[in-house]
Amino acid sequence: MVNKNKKNRSLSSPILDQVNNPKDLKFLEIEDLEQLSSELRSDMIDSVSKTGGHLGAGLGVVELAVAIHYVFDTPDDRLIWDVGHQAYPHKILTSRRNQMNTLRKSKGLSGFTKRSESVYDPFGAGHSSTSISAALGMAVARDKLGKVNNVIAVIGDGAMSAGMAYEAINNAGALKTNLLVILNDNDMSIAPAVGGLSNYLSNVVSSRPFNNVREIAKQMVNLFPKEIGETAKRAENLARNFLGSSEGTIFSQMGMNYLGPIDGHDVKSMVKILENLKNGSHDKPILLHVVTEKGRGHPFSKGSHEKYHAVSEFNIITGDSIKSVSNAPTYTNIFSETLCKIAQKDKKIMAITAAMPSGTGLNKFAEKFKDRFYDVGIAEQHAVTFAAGMASEGLKPFVVIYSTFLQRAYDQVIHDVVIQKLPVKFMLDRAGYVGADGATHAGSFDLAYLCCLPNVVVMAPSDESELANMVLTSSCYNDGPIFCRYPRGEGEGVDIAESPEIIEIGKGRIVKKGKDLAILALGTRVGVALKVADSLVSEGYSITVADARFAKPIDTELLQELWKNHSKLIIVEEGSVGGFSSHCLHFLSSEGILNHLGKEVRCLTMPDYFQDHASQNEQLASAGLDAHGLINTIQEMLPLSKLNNDMVVK
Repeated sequence: MVNKNKKNRSLSSPILDQVNNPKDLKFLEIEDLEQLSSELRSDMIDSVSKTGGHLGAGLGVVELAVAIHYVFDTPDDRLIWDVGHQAYPHKILTSRRNQMNTLRKSKGLSGFTKRSESVYDPFGAGHSSTSISAALGMAVARDKLGKVNNVIAVIGDGAMSAGMAYEAINNAGALKTNLLVILNDNDMSIAPAVGGLSNYLSNVVSSRPFNNVREIAKQMVNLFPKEIGETAKRAENLARNFLGSSEGTIFSQMGMNYLGPIDGHDVKSMVKILENLKNGSHDKPILLHVVTEKGRGHPFSKGSHEKYHAVSEFNIITGDSIKSVSNAPTYTNIFSETLCKIAQKDKKIMAITAAMPSGTGLNKFAEKFKDRFYDVGIAEQHAVTFAAGMASEGLKPFVVIYSTFLQRAYDQVIHDVVIQKLPVKFMLDRAGYVGADGATHAGSFDLAYLCCLPNVVVMAPSDESELANMVLTSSCYNDGPIFCRYPRGEGEGVDIAESPEIIEIGKGRIVKKGKDLAILALGTRVGVALKVADSLVSEGYSITVADARFAKPIDTELLQELWKNHSKLIIVEEGSVGGFSSHCLHFLSSEGILNHLGKEVRCLTMPDYFQDHASQNEQLASAGLDAHGLINTIQEMLPLSKLNNDMVVK
C-alpha cells in the first residue's frame, strides 16, 4: 500500500483542506478517499460556478484523479490528461486549489493542462487525442535515459474517436514499452458518442468481471469489483472484443494488454488495481478501461447532454446561468438559421460536423434534416475528405468546424479539396479570439494558412447580416472550395433581411467615405473601424472605412482606389501575421505602387506570439486591435494636436 506512514490529522475538518499536493494523499487511509472525492467534487462545482468552464468532464474523473495521485508519484511519474477538459480535479489536487477562482481569467489558471503552469502538467492538452502519442514519447525517453518512472495517459471525452489515438496505440504495441493508458469511457463526448467503437465500449459492461485472455487480466481478476456501478449499467451485452473473434479486444490485437472495464467511481477498487499495475513488471503497454459518468454530481438538470461539457458562471443553488443580457443574436445562431432556410429549398445541402453539433449550431439543422446531417465524431480529417467525396458527386456539403480544429485537417483541405477544386463549403466558427479557452482554441491562423492556397475563396462577414449573405453565397458557389470565417459571440445588432443576398465573389465595399486616412478592415474589425471613424468626426478628421469582405480573392480595384486616393492606409484583421494584410502588401508591391513618397501604410494583426486566456475584449486590447489600439495607430500617422489619445470610444 502507498500509505504506510500516517500522520496525525483531525477527521472533523474536511479532508480536502489537508491535501495541498499529491504527497499529502499518501498519509490518508484508503477508507478516506470516498469522502475526499465527495469534497473534491463539491469544491470543483463551487469554483466553476464562479468562473465558468468545462465542468462535465472533470466531474466524471474525480475518483480517477484521486486514485491516480494516491497511487503514483507525480510529478516524477508523468500524468497526461486528454483532453485537458478533464483536469480540473487534477489541478485542485496539485497545489492549485486556491487559484481556481482565477480559472480561464487573464493571468489566471488555464482551462487546460499547461506545462508552464505546473510541474504536475508534463504536457499541454487543448485539442484532443494527443495523449498516447506524447506518453509513448515520454516512455521511450525514459527508457533511453535509464529512468524508471511511470507514464500514464488518461484519454477520454470522445478523444478515442480520432485516428491519431489509434496510430499511437499501434506504435505503442510494436515498441512494447512500459506505458499505462487509461481509457475513460464516459459514453458521452461533447455530443453523444458516435460510431461503432463507442457502441462497443458501451456494450462491454456486464454484471461480472470481464476476463481478458491476456495474462495481466488473469492476474487482476480477483481485484475487480463484483459489479460495475449503477452509472455504468448502460448495456447488458458482454462483448469480449471489437471484431467478435476469440483473440481478445481490438487493443489486444494492436499489441496492448487490455484490462477492464472497471467502475471509475469505485475509488477503492481503482486504487488496488493501479497499485498492482504500478508495482508489476510489464513487457507491453496496458490499456485500462474505466467506465465513468460524465457530469456526475452536476447541479444542472439532465435535459441536455452538451450542457455537461462547458458552462458559464451559474448560481450554485438554482443552477441558472449568469449571463449578460443582449438582444443581438450570435453569429453561430445566424449561420444555423440561414443554413436551415436555404436547405429547405435546396435538398443537395448536407451538413457535417466533428462532434460539435451544438457548438456550431448544427443541432438545429439536425432536428429539421436528420437524413442530411452527419456528426463524424472527433475526426476532422475524415470530415473534410468525407465532404470532398460528397462534393465530387454533386452534393453541397457544408463542413462546419471551429477555426482552430480545421488545423487538424490541413492536409486533407489541400490534397483532397483544393487541388481537385471541389466545391466544399467550409464554415469556420470561432475565428479570431475566443477568450477564456486561450491560445489552443483561438482561430488565429486560418487566414494565413488558407489565403496561401490557390483556387480558394475566403470570406469574413462584418456583421450578422453579412454572414447570412455569405452562407447563401457559399451554397451557390460551385467553382471550387469556399471558406467563411466568423467570430465567437454576439453580432453587431443590425437588422437582417428576410431573404439573404448573393455577394459578388472578390468584391468589397466602401461603407464610409473620407479623405484624411483610409481603413481597409476585414470581418469583425469593420465595426470597430466605423466607431473610430465616427468618433473622430468631432475632432475634425475624415476617415474612409472599407469592408474587404474577401480575404481571397482580394478586391484589387478597391485596394488600389484606397491607396491612390489617400495618403495614409491602415489594413486591419483579426488574424495572425501572414494573412490578409500580407497579401494586400504583396499585391501593392508586385504592382510597383507600394513605394510612393508621402504615402504610408500600416498593418494591424494579431501579435507574433501566443496570447494567453483572457476575455475576448482583453485579448483584442492587448493586441492593439480594439478601438483604442486603432486610435493609437491613427495618431502615429496623423500627429495632430486635436487628436485626444485618451478618447473613449463606446
